[in-house]
Amino acid sequence: MKNFLSSILLSSLCILSFGQQKTGDYNGRSQSFIPDYTFKGSSFSDWHTIGTAKWQASDGLITALPNGGSGYLLSNRSFQDFAIRTLFKADPGTELGFLFRLEKTASGMKGFLVSVKDAEVGSYKVVLDAEGKETSRERLRSAGGIIRQAPTPNPNDPPAGARGGGGGRAAMPVLNLPLVRPSTAVVPGQWNQFEGIIDLNMLRAYTNDSGESGTVADAQDGNFGPVALYVSGSGRVQFNELNYQDAGIKSMPKEGSSARFKVQQVQDMYYSWGAGSGDFNNDGITDIAAGPIIYFGPDYTKYREITFASSVSPSKNFTEFNAQYSYDFNGDGWQDILTGPSTGTVFINPQGESRRWERYAVLPGIQSEITLFKDVNGDGKPELIYASGGQMCYANPNPGDATKPWVHHPISERGTSLAHGVGTGDINGDGQIDIIGANGWWEQPTDFSSTELWTYHPEAFGRYAHRASNVGGSTMGVYDVNGDKLNDVVTALNAHGFGLAWFEQKRDASGKISFVRHMISDDYSTKNAGDVTFSQPHGATFADVDNDGITDFIVGKRYWSHLDTYLDPDPYGPPVIYWYKTVRNSKAPGGAEFVPQLIHNRSGVGSDVLAEDLNKDGTVDIVTATDRGVFIYWNTQKGKDKK
Repeated sequence: MKNFLSSILLSSLCILSFGQQKTGDYNGRSQSFIPDYTFKGSSFSDWHTIGTAKWQASDGLITALPNGGSGYLLSNRSFQDFAIRTLFKADPGTELGFLFRLEKTASGMKGFLVSVKDAEVGSYKVVLDAEGKETSRERLRSAGGIIRQAPTPNPNDPPAGARGGGGGRAAMPVLNLPLVRPSTAVVPGQWNQFEGIIDLNMLRAYTNDSGESGTVADAQDGNFGPVALYVSGSGRVQFNELNYQDAGIKSMPKEGSSARFKVQQVQDMYYSWGAGSGDFNNDGITDIAAGPIIYFGPDYTKYREITFASSVSPSKNFTEFNAQYSYDFNGDGWQDILTGPSTGTVFINPQGESRRWERYAVLPGIQSEITLFKDVNGDGKPELIYASGGQMCYANPNPGDATKPWVHHPISERGTSLAHGVGTGDINGDGQIDIIGANGWWEQPTDFSSTELWTYHPEAFGRYAHRASNVGGSTMGVYDVNGDKLNDVVTALNAHGFGLAWFEQKRDASGKISFVRHMISDDYSTKNAGDVTFSQPHGATFADVDNDGITDFIVGKRYWSHLDTYLDPDPYGPPVIYWYKTVRNSKAPGGAEFVPQLIHNRSGVGSDVLAEDLNKDGTVDIVTATDRGVFIYWNTQKGKDKK
């Protein structure tokens, strides 16, 4: 896992070198949670003030005039774990802030302040006297990332800034890529967005969907109390769209599924984020492999280990299994298994003997969190498609021995691939399979055996938004969405944020290819297809669910995608899985629309989703392996689909 995270970091560093930052088409004003409370009125019946500032409200717009002093607008309710989101606008030189857990003391109050003054943002522990005058302010120590509770400081750690640089890293090229990080800096005198979340002893602050500013909020400095808005100085400050959520209350919906699907949970424990299929015991019946375990058809109630199986804590640990495929790698007539990332590993079937399988690491250093196993060159043998070292790649088994290191073939310049988003399909209609990523597509050359890099066509098939540290989706679909005989691209935009979209292929008179993006779903601030909204669309696949001859989009939420933390937006939203029916409609933008149909609302997806006709009844079934277990959704073709 450390190597996997290092690869992601390498990709992120690579992105930072791609020229100037720009805003693009995203305004940094998302809504990442469903609020419990929204301020809409013209009075402060739920609030009270202290200090010398003047506060007024009109139809949800709050205006504060500190008049050279300072003041606070405090909620009448107290909270411990809390999320707030609002827009703010302040005159240059005027300070504003957001306070959490303003706990009463013998002489006043204490709590935590996120301060914004011009473009500077900082988090502090503060102490106030009885009149609201600030008597002390001390910057909080930094912490964040994939943790929910910050550890106590280690006295042996060197001071911040004392660690040596990362020397020895190869220089990344400066590329003019279509995906660049938008500017998230606070702009004085203009509307900006703030979102803050305090949970346990972690305070995470975001401005304009910036990356995380994480700090430690120790209980002795404030444990329970009101939230407050703060102003200081001589200018004017305004707040709008103020809403919040009691983060101490979480919910899980009553179980629901579509009448089309019969749900069978074949494993209750978390072993894997991906599943594959194959006839592993040569009885003519399809079996399922999910992580270290095979489940034998047709009932999938009997199972055995192929390697030592130890369930994983979804709160604290990641599984090593993200995707799985079956193939007879050694040609002995028995289906073997390939797993990965972050290391491609082959498990050799012991020809049905009742023992664990031998495993061989054949492809280290896979950067992408999803891989594909497809026949790219049309020779009848699949290749593994993935990203590594900032390059899009494919690999094929060692021709002499598939258990030896595989042959690695980069097809793109370094710095073009990311940790999320891999797809295959014929984009230009030349009959050859091209490879797709979040930064565009690569055209397969006529001579597949050539060592030259493939021709790169930049295209933004992802989006920086929703506090993303990375960008791009999961498995990307390539098919003719609107029936114009041109293959389009369907994908999640951000595996750890929000956003589903399809990209309509266009061609000009000369045949030059371009794409037009059509949104399917975004965050809670937008109107989404079927009123369906969920974050973390980390696992996806594509199949004709209803046998109408048109491919559909199967996607869902990877629950606790970065463990049991608030690193990602809406991490505790329902773990849903949907299929989006592709409907060709000349009146819809681009000539098509995607209609969401619920599959299940309490299981979600992992890193990958399997769609296959397991029982050979002519309809595609769906299998997921998640941190909630392994599920089969049997496609019955019956009943009305449920939104």
